[in-house]
Amino acid sequence: MRLLTDFPRVNLGCFPTPLVRLDNLSRMFGKEIYCKRDDLSGVGLGGNKVRKLEFLLADAQMKGAQVVMTTGGAQSNHAMLTAACCNRLGLEAQLLLKRRGVSDPVGNVYLDGLLGAKVDFFDTDDYGDIYAEMARRKTALEAEGKRAYEIPVGGSTALGALGYVECFRETMVQCAHLGIRPSRIVSAVGSGGTYAGLCAGADLYAPDVKVTGVAVDSDPFDRICAQLKLEIGGLLELERPLTADNIELYDNVGPGYGIPGPGERETLELVARTEGIFLDPVYTGKAFSLLLQKLRAGAWAEDETIVFLHSGGAGGLFAIDLP
Repeated sequence: MRLLTDFPRVNLGCFPTPLVRLDNLSRMFGKEIYCKRDDLSGVGLGGNKVRKLEFLLADAQMKGAQVVMTTGGAQSNHAMLTAACCNRLGLEAQLLLKRRGVSDPVGNVYLDGLLGAKVDFFDTDDYGDIYAEMARRKTALEAEGKRAYEIPVGGSTALGALGYVECFRETMVQCAHLGIRPSRIVSAVGSGGTYAGLCAGADLYAPDVKVTGVAVDSDPFDRICAQLKLEIGGLLELERPLTADNIELYDNVGPGYGIPGPGERETLELVARTEGIFLDPVYTGKAFSLLLQKLRAGAWAEDETIVFLHSGGAGGLFAIDLP
């Protein structure tokens, strides 16, 4: 078995991120509720992508890349953080974004410009079109003597997901220091890498901890995350493959990806007004809304100790209108 420390990694974030008890919400719902503050990861406005980019951009550097290309929706947190991390490392960032959602110069689009990233929008619903353009650009850059490195949407590769294998381990160490044992970790699922990494981490470090994912897009995440887990196991050279046994996914896409549902305003206001924490309307707001639905319905055990992964996304608050 290979250790996480065997993989090249660049130091970008401020880790470990805090693990805090949500005192008021815990009292309100009669549960122990904690928040893993990966929105405080230390680059840009913070967020979960920094952990992935520590592995991915180390790989880019090892391969001699001068240009890094990635994609996402118009308000992609991943794209913004890729640009920010590339700036730290002296790499050129090219963001090939779908012209879906709010592409005006607000929110993350404004931040992309502030970071100096090259941004192009594409009028397509198919990432295949964008990956084809990445391949074309890579060939053109190579003809100029430049090497390019391609990162798929969300940085959701097995290599990137190692960041969340490490995050799970880090969280369990923090829980031990606090004298608690979580029964469940809840995370938004937008491209699959963060959730798959957490599930793999649970398999490796604490198989009794349930990892609950809340899908905020309509992709087949059961298959995507199962495949990513297999690939993570392959990277780690495990004797036994990681299975899909502990994958637990709920759907809270609502009106569609990037479109807040009617419950998101209430959720964002509740968490802000009880705990002083800002969730975003696309990822964490939808995931926490599902968590609240389960708590109010009494769907989970009375003695649950829950850790909610705050994956960031604050830029969306300044771009997307809440119903």
